[in-house]
Amino acid sequence: MSILPILLWPDPKLIETCTPIEEITPEIETLAADMLETMYAAPGRGLAGPQVGAMLRIFVMDTGWKEGKPDPLVCINPMFHEIGEERATNSEGCLSIPGVSAEISRPAQVQMVWTGLNGGRYVQSFSGFAAACAQHELDHLDGVVTFDHLDADTRAVLEAEYAA
Repeated sequence: MSILPILLWPDPKLIETCTPIEEITPEIETLAADMLETMYAAPGRGLAGPQVGAMLRIFVMDTGWKEGKPDPLVCINPMFHEIGEERATNSEGCLSIPGVSAEISRPAQVQMVWTGLNGGRYVQSFSGFAAACAQHELDHLDGVVTFDHLDADTRAVLEAEYAA
């Protein structure tokens, strides 16, 4: 396993839409293992393919490891099956935009479907921080970053702080 370099904003790969993964190959398995190692080393709770230059629909997340409850997920070709109507606002950071934290409003509950490394299909409901994390990572696969969720004035302030 290897720790991969994390691309930083405004790298153009961070605004590209990723390609679906057609087959789980040894290269995909290695990528997933490297992404988990990179996420833990960063230390983060989620990491998407484009953040390490892999323009594929894959992300990893583990929302419990920092509290001593590790639950790593490798999500291949994820999509939301159901999205709750209730919203929650959370402070979100991003490994590709270090030092920036923004208040982002998202659905408080989502149900996601994805393929695992074993080729099986998984369906799981997420709420609270896990829901925000899954949405944040899936955003990356569609070329959406934290800044894209902000109004123009807030975005300008945070981008200026980041650039300083």
